[in-house]
Amino acid sequence: MSTAPWWRSAVIYQIYIRSFADGNGDGIGDIAGIRGRLPYLQELGADALWITPWYPSPMADHGYDVTDYRDIDPAYGTLREAEELIEEAHRLGLRIIPDIVPNHTSDRHAWFRAALAAGPGSAERARYHFRPGRGPHGELPPNNWASVFGGPAWTRITEADGRPGEWYLHLFAPGQPDLNWDHPEVAAEFESVLRFWFERGVDGFRVDVAHGLAKDARLPDFPEAPEVAPKAYPGHPHWDREEVQQVYRDWRRLAGEFPGERMFVAEASLRSPARLARYVSPGGLHTAFNFDFMLSRWEPGRLREVISGTLAELDAVGAPATWVLSNHDVLRAASRLGRPQTQDWVLTRSPTDAPLDLELGLRRARAAALLMLALPGGAYLYQGEELGLAEVEDLPEEVLQDPVWERSGRTVRGRDGCRVPMPWSGQEPPFGFSPADATAPPWLPQPPAWKDLTVAAQTGDPASMLELYRRALRLRRGHPALGAGNGEPLEWLPSAPGVLAFAREPGFRCAANLSGRPQPLPGHGEVLLASGPLDPGRHLPPDTTAWLTAP
Repeated sequence: MSTAPWWRSAVIYQIYIRSFADGNGDGIGDIAGIRGRLPYLQELGADALWITPWYPSPMADHGYDVTDYRDIDPAYGTLREAEELIEEAHRLGLRIIPDIVPNHTSDRHAWFRAALAAGPGSAERARYHFRPGRGPHGELPPNNWASVFGGPAWTRITEADGRPGEWYLHLFAPGQPDLNWDHPEVAAEFESVLRFWFERGVDGFRVDVAHGLAKDARLPDFPEAPEVAPKAYPGHPHWDREEVQQVYRDWRRLAGEFPGERMFVAEASLRSPARLARYVSPGGLHTAFNFDFMLSRWEPGRLREVISGTLAELDAVGAPATWVLSNHDVLRAASRLGRPQTQDWVLTRSPTDAPLDLELGLRRARAAALLMLALPGGAYLYQGEELGLAEVEDLPEEVLQDPVWERSGRTVRGRDGCRVPMPWSGQEPPFGFSPADATAPPWLPQPPAWKDLTVAAQTGDPASMLELYRRALRLRRGHPALGAGNGEPLEWLPSAPGVLAFAREPGFRCAANLSGRPQPLPGHGEVLLASGPLDPGRHLPPDTTAWLTAP
């Protein structure tokens, strides 16, 4: 039995709260819906639940624009319901990890409203990044920074007396003004918020935009066009600056004041294992998402490079790897993997022009799941991944709600296609997402074809994606070599061209065939699990992964 902290091995299930389960019939997922599905998550084999922001919000970015970090949005429930969810989850052996959004608030947060009222040069405005504009009349933004969601990263306000006024920084939507982390009140406020939720029993936090808090106080122009500037390099004016590390050292000490191995996971969108390792160095955050792995093309050399590089850099600082295939910001795995794999993916939300072979994508998604779950460390599953849901790429334009859609001039459809509500049961929408007496349809429409992908339809079908995940998570939890394992390093094994094969001790082997033809299985004893049928000659078919015992 491993004595490593739970988060070094955990399988954490991501709940996009609007789309997981609707308990009150208004078409929007909520805390009551989550509570009703806790037995499902326990049976699936999850160790913890990451819940996207549940705080009060005007929903400019579906909760990532927070007005009050110490309460629950009425659309999702009440603070008491959140406390009851935490208690009930703990009784079932599940931990709860909410999102924390420290880079920005809502423009309706009390601090920002006070900043607007107080005027230029005020203490209230110092909590954000307000600046006069450039040009003869201040009509130009203070610098050339661009918003992640499209357009400039600055919005000009109208002052209380009606005159055109200062500009404020928002690296995302205008409704998400960036906080000034050089201001001591900002750090003190977030430490107070963390304590508030730790005292209510949460087991950790997912840190949104963890690489984005610190800004160069000079707010200089980019040396090149911001839309092509890399997201991580030394001296970048607002991504991955060294100053953020002190914030997280302070947070790590704070978490250590509470019992039960509380933890943080960083959303640090960096395509460099070495730079990512800085966030989880001793005294820093506990874990960080591995976007290199998620966005890697389905190609054996590239995947081996990513896996080896990640493990080497994180092992050097004593941190576990944290693997992920999908989340609420990226094209679903079945849809990425069902297209030509000529290059790594980026966090773009426009469906590619390349044709989709969904059968191929699902076969690869099954293989990728077993590959990921066999790697050392923890793993995150995005809701619906275990059902084999694909991106919904044909949502009508009139239902699109992601701010990317409007900010791009309606040229980039955004992330709504991976956020369509979960199908649970039944033959037609809402597929059990809402109760039978619901007063509103789901907030995004579900494809009728999902009737074959519901939890109910897949349960008990040994060929289904859901049952594959259930078997894999059961084996992973019980096998001493999996998860954090016994501390022994992963060992790559000799293998046929196009096959990734590795050993983990004691006694576990994994082989993934990414080639276009059947390949011999490496030497082994028993087949524990395979992502698809193996041929009679014990060859590994294309796009198939097998878990094996040692010879």
